[in-house]
Amino acid sequence: MLGKSLIDPMDLSVEEIYEILDLGQKIIEDPEKYSQSCRGKILATLFYEPSTRTRLSFEAAMLRLGGSIIGFSQAASSSAAKGESVADTIKTIECYADIAAMRHPKEGAPKVAAMNSAIPVINAGDGGHQHPTQTLTDLLTIKSLKYRLTNLKIGVCGDLKFGRTVHSLIKAMSRYEGVEFYLISPDELKIPNYIKEEILEKNNIKYKEVKKIDEVIEELDILYMTRVQRERFFNEDDYVRLKDRYILTNEKLQNAKEDMIIMHPLPRVNEIHVSVDDNKRAKYFNQVKYGMYARMALILKLLGRDE
Repeated sequence: MLGKSLIDPMDLSVEEIYEILDLGQKIIEDPEKYSQSCRGKILATLFYEPSTRTRLSFEAAMLRLGGSIIGFSQAASSSAAKGESVADTIKTIECYADIAAMRHPKEGAPKVAAMNSAIPVINAGDGGHQHPTQTLTDLLTIKSLKYRLTNLKIGVCGDLKFGRTVHSLIKAMSRYEGVEFYLISPDELKIPNYIKEEILEKNNIKYKEVKKIDEVIEELDILYMTRVQRERFFNEDDYVRLKDRYILTNEKLQNAKEDMIIMHPLPRVNEIHVSVDDNKRAKYFNQVKYGMYARMALILKLLGRDE
């Protein structure tokens, strides 16, 4: 994986994903062993869109590996505000850094950067398209808590139309045996047809579309909640009408399996009631920490510092 960019979860083979997850687990078990692995290396975080967890997770990952960070947290503080292209930005950044993580509101922007870059570029989220390191976060969380990536019934709930984390997760999990999906959303936010046709149906993966969590809660091994994303709507009225459609409460979890886990890429707005935080099934804050370890493992692999 040395020198490789990561734009789409499918850029990684199943074997490469297992290598990253195994390395993530080793870091969890012995973080001190890797604390100087990236000494002398610099990560550039190029965030054209607001972020808390993803940006800080990348930065914490590099710092915990002994490396350094540079970058910007909004487009207005970069030369993009002057009209500089993504290609020119990355050609500048490669003069300073050894690896870059880019978040951009336009789908495909990180791919353009990778095509013009001499250093590895990691897609940290591009519009409503892909979010591969969130997928690695999710896979490490699932493998650590459910001890497998096969034979799982996964419910994804909320904004399935614009939710890049959902699209990336479905793509990644489509390669593991015995995985079934329950797609829970209103008609206006249903999963895009290309995901159903090119991923689920093409790979003969069982899925069911429903409108209520209650219809499937008893079946699930994992419930993956997402927020209705205000920034993806062109019409404020549509957002207001849909934003409170799904609110997970402890009452709705009464018939859930005891070992079901609740995940969420965060930030949460109100789709998970705060009282659920104390439910033993709630693992979304654990998920945040797994994200840092997953990114540490990925950085080590792309820089060839994993030995």
